[in-house]
Amino acid sequence: MNKIYIFSGLGVDRRVFDNINFKDLNVEFVDWIDPLKGEHLENYAERISRKITSENPILIGLSFGGIVAVEISKIIKTEKIILIASAKNKFELPKINRISGKLKLNKLIPRSIFKKQNFITNWLFGIETESEKQLLISILKDTDPNFFSWAINEIVNWKNETSPKNVIHIHGNKDRIIPFKNVKTDFVIEGGGHFMTVNKSKEIEKIILKLI
Repeated sequence: MNKIYIFSGLGVDRRVFDNINFKDLNVEFVDWIDPLKGEHLENYAERISRKITSENPILIGLSFGGIVAVEISKIIKTEKIILIASAKNKFELPKINRISGKLKLNKLIPRSIFKKQNFITNWLFGIETESEKQLLISILKDTDPNFFSWAINEIVNWKNETSPKNVIHIHGNKDRIIPFKNVKTDFVIEGGGHFMTVNKSKEIEKIILKLI
């Protein structure tokens, strides 16, 4: 069985996968590395891909982690790429992202704005319960604001225009960060938002185990 490498989302970590039981699959969570000064996503993907030591792996990427997985797939051979609440190319991201990148509007966003949980983050992520709110509070508290700011800049300036041939896309139809209407998805999670690995975990678990 090919090894599975999992890339979590921007501002989140492996805790958002705690409700998914990967059973006896050979899974490794890839921790983010610090970006170099002025480093672009393509170079970052090459550096973090060095953590992948198995041949022809399966990559699972959540949100920003999916974008990184797409870039890594240009560097190494992969068996398949499973994207969750993510995008295969820049055209699946909201158009406002690309406009923001061109005008550098993202540079005007204070690094601290998403550091603390609030009604905006709750709405964007689709937080439904108090336990989810507490998890988000904990995750955002541990998020490096410098990494967050760098990653946002790389997202809005993402240049990729093609989709990997071996990609499988899982997306929620209530996602407010990457709207469902923007993407071509293989599996639809009804009512799923950007936090659906937490609150729609069993549906996603079932799909992943079926695919692998």
